[in-house]
Amino acid sequence: MKTAMALAVAAVSLSMSGGAAHADNAPKPTDLATQNAVADYNTGNLVAARSEFRRAAQRGSRLAEFNYAMMLLNGEGGPADVPEGKKWLCRAADANMTHAQYVYGKMYDDGQFVEKDPAEAHRWFLRAANQGHVQAELVLANQFLDGRGTARDNTQAFNWYKKAAEGGDMTAQYVAGSFYERGGDGVERNLNVARAYYAAAAAQGDPAAKLKYLQLSDELEHQKPQ
Repeated sequence: MKTAMALAVAAVSLSMSGGAAHADNAPKPTDLATQNAVADYNTGNLVAARSEFRRAAQRGSRLAEFNYAMMLLNGEGGPADVPEGKKWLCRAADANMTHAQYVYGKMYDDGQFVEKDPAEAHRWFLRAANQGHVQAELVLANQFLDGRGTARDNTQAFNWYKKAAEGGDMTAQYVAGSFYERGGDGVERNLNVARAYYAAAAAQGDPAAKLKYLQLSDELEHQKPQ
């Protein structure tokens, strides 16, 4: 499961670095077992990391529950154990770890290890998004836009894109800009605001956003009184 693999690494890296603008709201490790597990994972000692995450998870560390789940699902540090991995992932999600909620939602959205269930995915995305998880905000916006797992609602989609954009997500910044550029669905057309969102996405390396920014800049310049 490549997605889970990437997310496990992201969560462990986050716990060491103290956080990143785009990343999980995962707690930093406070207990020694979780700290040791993180250190072993990051140095490639996966067997020891898996054992230490398991011990810390059994003592209630949400970060350990999540990372132990990911190692079980991916078969890192030992054989894969999908039922046990799902159990620990659900435990971390139920303990209100937002990144676990997001990953659990992705599992149902993608149909990985479980039967595909967009409505169940929506429920978990909403829980995480309501607590400010940017990735969950973006995928929730996509669900409302597509009518996947919930009724189609462009107004709700815009609201969640805007939240994710304000949280620094490049894709959401571009989409929020497009909403303001065209207007409608309860959004008043505003080219200046659209240009600002495109500029934010362009600053993160989105080439399409850079083109949009330049186009709107030119359009606004021509709208100025001569």
